[in-house]
Amino acid sequence: MNQARQLTFSIFRYDPQDPNDKPQMVNYYITETPGMTVFIALNKLRETQDPSLQFDFVCRAGICGSCAMVINGKPTLACRTLTANFPSAEISLMPLPGFELIGDLSVNTGKFMRELAERLQLWLHPSDTAMDIHRIEAPMAPEEAAKLYELERCVECGVCVSACATKQMRDTFVGAVGLMKIARFELDSRDSRTSDDFYHVIGNQDGVFGCMTLLGCQDACPKDLPHMQQIAYLRRKMSISVSNL
Repeated sequence: MNQARQLTFSIFRYDPQDPNDKPQMVNYYITETPGMTVFIALNKLRETQDPSLQFDFVCRAGICGSCAMVINGKPTLACRTLTANFPSAEISLMPLPGFELIGDLSVNTGKFMRELAERLQLWLHPSDTAMDIHRIEAPMAPEEAAKLYELERCVECGVCVSACATKQMRDTFVGAVGLMKIARFELDSRDSRTSDDFYHVIGNQDGVFGCMTLLGCQDACPKDLPHMQQIAYLRRKMSISVSNL
């Protein structure tokens, strides 16, 4: 019977609210258990060794996106990362770059997503704005519904933002998550906005033409969403729009 491994976690620690605190990497040691994820390990560390350790979680099933962090240099979800994936038994944890740091591994992705939604108006703009609770909902073709469902699988974890070189160089870039959501409404037949309307929102270097196509979002997305397919789709639509201006 194989002896359980001893894991070494090197974790970023820093409380920006404490003026006397300084960023540092702190080592923690824990015995690996079968099926252990980074999320499980973090909870055990907080329960048994350091209750002040800050990180986020809600669902533990890769649905909420809260536990996103940089694990051994790669942004991903802690709840979907097995410690067995690291042969060296040494795991480093850093907060996602590109977001406001709350403390340790916790970042404010919610603030970013809200500001992005307001900036890009990421909600349905129906052609008929009259309210009638007795009206039957407009039917949608199954093919269209399937396309929208695929894009709605985004859990807003922020991984694609942290993996994006363009976003790290230009803070005003909307990122793959913003473009994915725009594509979702551009495909929705119930939305009254035209390609020209979307062009005025993302038809610039902060939008769809700013992407350098390095595939960081596609490679890192924990939900395997078709980021590059949708960015290419929007580029074609926006190119047609600009040629008609």
